[in-house]
Amino acid sequence: MRTVYLNGDYMPENEAQVSIFDRGFLMADGVYEVTSVLGGKLIDFDGHAVRLQRSLDALEMQSPISKEDLLEVHRELVRANGIDEGMIYLQITRGAPGDRDFVFPDPETTPPTIVLFTQNKPGLANSPAAQKGMKVISIEDIRWGRRDIKTVQLLYPSMGKMMAKKAGADDAWMIEDGYVTEGTSNNAYIVRGNKIITRALSNDILHGITRAAVLRFAQEAQMEVEERNFTIDEAKEADEAFITSASTFVMPVVQIDDAVLGAGVPGRVAPRLREIYLEESIKAAV
Repeated sequence: MRTVYLNGDYMPENEAQVSIFDRGFLMADGVYEVTSVLGGKLIDFDGHAVRLQRSLDALEMQSPISKEDLLEVHRELVRANGIDEGMIYLQITRGAPGDRDFVFPDPETTPPTIVLFTQNKPGLANSPAAQKGMKVISIEDIRWGRRDIKTVQLLYPSMGKMMAKKAGADDAWMIEDGYVTEGTSNNAYIVRGNKIITRALSNDILHGITRAAVLRFAQEAQMEVEERNFTIDEAKEADEAFITSASTFVMPVVQIDDAVLGAGVPGRVAPRLREIYLEESIKAAV
């Protein structure tokens, strides 16, 4: 049985309880982060901590824990649950005011709720999916306008995953005004020649922590990076495509809707970026 963390205490998962009045439950009034664990160490922890604070600030929500203490909680959960490869999920909500109201509760009398738990994922770094690549479908992007805030309102991304599953694909890329925004839980990229193309940062997409690291590593490896919008039609004609996220790292995409990319197998760029990312991130892990 897993040990989880709830509001300052470690406890067995079956003893952890959150109020039915918690605003995360009633209003999706909360933010989250997912940090990967490789070799028992945390990948890109600083980036996730900084983005967490950015999300909290954007929602005028107080943090119940310091960055230093948060690091110790992550490490203790890794230790207590014997995680070698896996993930740690962190969620902070605006708390449980004791009733339901659209108006934010007074933070002086309603403290935030903080929850962390681990997910054990042996073989995370050597995923078979990375060897064969994934298939994606395109769907309309109908989410709200602040996708850069990592909130827990994930209903439409979940619906997108299910649309992909029903279509025999692995994920969905969301389209707005003809242009790809991002995947349901990842950033999207195409490769044309030696150029990596991905949408520039804005309120339209999540500012991916893995995205930032991968683009940095790509430039250090003398790969050309262009941050701009690209259409779904351009994506279907690309030499390669891939996604990045904290849980998939760099994952090749070999088919978009009915269009097979290249030879239908991972190309040259995405596997190399995955190799570099894993090597450098493991060296820098805490």
